Amino acid sequence: MNNSNYSDQLAIRKKAAIISLVVGFGMFFIKIGAYLITGSAAIFSDAIESIVHVMATSMALYSIILSSRPADDSHPYGHGNVEYFSAGIEGFLIAIAAIVIIYESVVAIISGPELKQLGIGAVIITIASVVNLILGNYLIKTGKKTNSLTLVADGKHVLTDSITSFGVIAAVLLVIFTGIELLDPIIAILVALNILFTGYKLIRESIGGLMNEVKPETLNKLSDKLISIKQDYWIDIHELRFWQSGDKLFIDFHLILPYYFNIKQTHEEENVIEAELQKDFSQADLKIHLDYCIPQLCKFCDYKECDKRSEQKSEIVNWNVRKLVGQPVYKR
Repeated sequence: MNNSNYSDQLAIRKKAAIISLVVGFGMFFIKIGAYLITGSAAIFSDAIESIVHVMATSMALYSIILSSRPADDSHPYGHGNVEYFSAGIEGFLIAIAAIVIIYESVVAIISGPELKQLGIGAVIITIASVVNLILGNYLIKTGKKTNSLTLVADGKHVLTDSITSFGVIAAVLLVIFTGIELLDPIIAILVALNILFTGYKLIRESIGGLMNEVKPETLNKLSDKLISIKQDYWIDIHELRFWQSGDKLFIDFHLILPYYFNIKQTHEEENVIEAELQKDFSQADLKIHLDYCIPQLCKFCDYKECDKRSEQKSEIVNWNVRKLVGQPVYKR
């Protein structure tokens, strides 16, 4: 990806984060107003979620700005990992919000809820839930388009907020139609448990990213790409690895080429492979450990033009994910 496209993506990310922050502030004031009008524990749970949204989006905006900084002497791989940290903080805040909601709901059950003007509250929360539904889908779509874990995490959080709001609407309507006010804090607890699960998933994803956990979807896509561009003189690829930092994907593997290829040929091959990978992985950073072939590899080699063989090909190798991440073919 050239610098112009990267700058465009960064601008899109910042714009999305700012929109999320502005909407978050608006939703917070609207929901707090609805809570003060109604005294509903369910609506209070929704308002608490909006406080977390504002805090998390502020963190997201900061992480997007920081992750866009180029690599330097202190951070030779760039600053992209801050996005995992941001997602983890957001998950933690969501979990804290859920615990606060559960506490307040239990207090309401014990003391007895005092509800009023629930119809107005239902209308306000319905508007808020629709706005958050639109915003959440926009953030996730933008995050995937620009390879931003932070925006995707923020979008998932906003969608959770929207689901929370729909749950709150259901709670308010049930209370209106049944007259059973105790349903309000009970449903608030159920909503909080859903929020808590969302927080757990974000924290889990954050830890996985910081620990360079393998993403099967990315691994399969990467393996399929390498297999699709394979040349007959690629005798073997093994020990394929990758890890992601922000929008950058760091890839490395061992490639065995004929021993009589010169340095220029092998270097050009690496450049061609990197260019091909960047068609599917725009911010791919490739490092290949180039190995030369040995006589034991002749029976696996597809290179028909080779006149240095010690024996003819006699073994068929199935190039797949398991093969690419494993040991050299002659060690299987």
